[in-house]
Amino acid sequence: MTSSDAPGKTSRRRAPALPAAALALVALWEVAVAARAGRDTGSADDWAAAAAAVRQGHRPGDLIVFAPGWIDPVGRTALGDLLPVKAAARMDAETYGRIWEVSIRGAAAPAVKGLQPADVRNFGDVRVREFVREPAVALYDFVDRFADATVTGRTSGPARSLVEEVGFSPRRCVRVEPMPTETVTLAYRDVRLGTRLVGYVGLADVFTLRRVREPARLSVLIDGREVAQRVVGVDDGWVRFEAITEPRAAARVSFVATAAAVDRQVCFAAQVRR
Repeated sequence: MTSSDAPGKTSRRRAPALPAAALALVALWEVAVAARAGRDTGSADDWAAAAAAVRQGHRPGDLIVFAPGWIDPVGRTALGDLLPVKAAARMDAETYGRIWEVSIRGAAAPAVKGLQPADVRNFGDVRVREFVREPAVALYDFVDRFADATVTGRTSGPARSLVEEVGFSPRRCVRVEPMPTETVTLAYRDVRLGTRLVGYVGLADVFTLRRVREPARLSVLIDGREVAQRVVGVDDGWVRFEAITEPRAAARVSFVATAAAVDRQVCFAAQVRR
């Protein structure tokens, strides 16, 4: 037996063929997936027909959503003129009584979770579902009424009301940047309370999130008593909070933000709901 015929030598010489074959199979699978990805996203005619159906039934104040989320740019091309900034950057979907969902691949938008469709129609690879429900009623919107807030505490930049990217989605929110270890309070006076105070909080600015990993904290106080609080981290996205309230005409509502690091952009939105 020559050295080239030795069992150990043979196995070492043939072993690379196995990983190479596996890599080839993976490559073929990726090619097949990529090819399929372009086949069931809906043709231009499918999207045109779906958009026409939505336009026919759409009324002012309706919400349009797309699923899965990555198809959003295509949906906006077809129906973006019916999706104003306030709706696109909404806090949540609970105040909308009619929602039009335009989707592919059977995906469902988070905005319609738990709802039953009133109508379902398919246009090739694009599905349109209409949802109708009794909407929540907002009595007071803290983003809309930001000018009424009194801001105290040291910040890295001025508090403001604007549209920010939070969790890779646009959000209308109040942004505040507490100095490290400082407390910043936004106080609203004479707030008419309903039965619930509902809100969300998240961290803005994807660029600072890459290098600043420390979380931030938001507390909500009504007449000096804490009713809700959330610690939110860089991977948490848009986090909900809610407090049951007793209806009354004039309450003091405060939002208190703290952070352990500089450049922690805390964004929140909240509403008093009936």
